[in-house]
Amino acid sequence: MTSSPNIDATLREKILAEPAAILDDRDLMHALIAANDRAIGSNVVDLRGIAMERLEARLDRLEDTHRSVIAAAYENLAGTNQVHRAVLRMLDPMDFEAFLRDLAGEVADTLGVDHMHLVLETVQTGDDPAVNRLGGVLRVVRPGFCNDYADGGRGAPPRQVTLRQVQAGNRTIYGEAADYVRSEACLRLNFGPGRLPGMLVMGAEDPHQFTPQHGTDLLGFFAGVFERQMRRWLD
Repeated sequence: MTSSPNIDATLREKILAEPAAILDDRDLMHALIAANDRAIGSNVVDLRGIAMERLEARLDRLEDTHRSVIAAAYENLAGTNQVHRAVLRMLDPMDFEAFLRDLAGEVADTLGVDHMHLVLETVQTGDDPAVNRLGGVLRVVRPGFCNDYADGGRGAPPRQVTLRQVQAGNRTIYGEAADYVRSEACLRLNFGPGRLPGMLVMGAEDPHQFTPQHGTDLLGFFAGVFERQMRRWLD
């Protein structure tokens, strides 16, 4: 090291006054380390430099993990707020028909789904005027349909919420819109002793909106609230 510095005096004074500014600048530190490597020659192994590179790589991974955790937390919070708003809207109607119409209207819009249908099993046959009036949201099916549909006919143990991607929706559920459905959520419903089960089906044109990797806690909560509302109307 020479006692006669070649650096500009003004720049040198700024560096001496604020050395932390260099330490906080990653590009400057890389340039200084590279200059040091050239100075010591190619036949010397700089263990300190290797250790710094490994620590830097580990820090980058930790920062990526931190960002992912923060993003997931914000996403979960947004999802929770969505479900809470949908539940509050579901509690507003004072009659059953308005309750079901809101389900396919403002409730579905709040949850951000393209289609929502209530599927009820029944042993009755023939036309029902109430069913005809609510044909946009209500589907009436044979006993056992909900379990078969939710588990894809595999006979798997029942789960309250099933999320999956599909090539196309079921026409019994979605009607003419079935060709546009690419993912769906099936929420099984228990209406109490002596009553056949039901199911809420949410369909989306986005194939990534409902996938098996997504959590189901919020949809399970929504299904639980819906069950209790339905029992109130059925009573």
